[in-house]
Amino acid sequence: MIQRHLSQVTLINRVKRLFGTKKRDDETLKVVPRDEHSISRSSISEAALKVLYRLNKAGYEAYLVGGGVRDTLLGLSPKDFDVATNATPEQVNQLFRNSRLIGRRFKLVHVVFGREVIEVATFRAPPTEEHPNKMAATGDQGMILRDNVYGNKDEDAVRRDFTINALYYNVADFSVHSYAGGWEDLQERRIRLIGDPETRYREDPVRMLRAIRFAAKLNFNIDPEAAAPIPAMAPLLTQIPAARLFEEVLKLILHGNALDTLRLLREYKLFEPLFPGTEQSIKADPQVLALIENTMANTDKRIQAGKSVTPYFFLAALLWPQVARMQREFQDSGLAPHPAMQKAADRALAQQLKATSIPKRFSIPMREIWELQLRLPKVNSRRTSELLTHPRFRAAYDFVLLREQSGEDLGGIGEYWTKRQEVEPAVPRADTNDYSSRPDGKKRRRRGPRKPRSSAE
Repeated sequence: MIQRHLSQVTLINRVKRLFGTKKRDDETLKVVPRDEHSISRSSISEAALKVLYRLNKAGYEAYLVGGGVRDTLLGLSPKDFDVATNATPEQVNQLFRNSRLIGRRFKLVHVVFGREVIEVATFRAPPTEEHPNKMAATGDQGMILRDNVYGNKDEDAVRRDFTINALYYNVADFSVHSYAGGWEDLQERRIRLIGDPETRYREDPVRMLRAIRFAAKLNFNIDPEAAAPIPAMAPLLTQIPAARLFEEVLKLILHGNALDTLRLLREYKLFEPLFPGTEQSIKADPQVLALIENTMANTDKRIQAGKSVTPYFFLAALLWPQVARMQREFQDSGLAPHPAMQKAADRALAQQLKATSIPKRFSIPMREIWELQLRLPKVNSRRTSELLTHPRFRAAYDFVLLREQSGEDLGGIGEYWTKRQEVEPAVPRADTNDYSSRPDGKKRRRRGPRKPRSSAE
């Protein structure tokens, strides 16, 4: 009994060191029994259930945690299911032959079932001065550089970012374990951080983007205490690797509420660190905002209609204002239109890559869309029929309509190409660079020539 009491005191002291001495009444465990929540095993992927059952059978604790629990309780269909356990990553890896260890900053395990991946993380605990840098490290401004101190479920819960993510589903008795008032915040549709907001944002500035994404996706309100520090702390995003920010951009735009997300990002000063050139263009020309908002609205319509969305299209739209401006400047300095466009594309992409990386599988078709904006107005050219077979014609044509929809006067070329396709439908030619052939924008692999069989074969 004395030992249990001491362990509880140690936990409380660790929490106080991490979040300060202020303690909320709702930072306690609340167990919601099966008959008081809406989660059933039929709403959980079979792969996630297999992971939970095998871990339990091997004697480990295992819970469904985070967004999968949150979204299921809200009546949504989660795309991903994550598992938290007291088994170490090495123990999980040994238990599942179809798994792989990943990560250094935050070591975890991916268990692979075909195309579905179940992410398994070990319970984390607040680090202390006793832990070496190879287990836990924090930057000068408070950013977590490494977090591999393991603990129990209670300690893990207070390490999570938002209260609505501190929800654990126990497959053993079908109950939901809620920490830090997460259950109540879910009912009240409120986004609230666990602990001091400024401290948590400094630990990982991406949490500011996550707050915006949850607010737009779930139609939740950001708690005033969580919202207040964001505008002043937005520049911290420049410390995040460009590749990670690119992945966050895709999450922000591809969840079906991109227009609301854009407006929240600009309201909280988070859009400029992601797209600095675009934000500058918006401030210089209000018409640019119409183009960007229409792009987001059209993206939402496609997603809500169940249609695929190619990221290179909305990325091309986001960078178009500075590309068009630079192209005019280079042309005014004496360059021909097409070389000026190529040079403008090079410079705009180089500047953007300092903020968010853009893989070549997206930047190449972006360039093609921009280049076709110079070719489509030449309706009297003898080569107009060739444009209808260009692999990026349809995207470039849609982009022309988007520009006209946003108030740009293009001399009616949108109407021309609309009527032209009624007479001569666009049939893009087969092309090894046709990224539109796959919804993820990846190239098809080219197969080399078959080797001749030997006489022995």
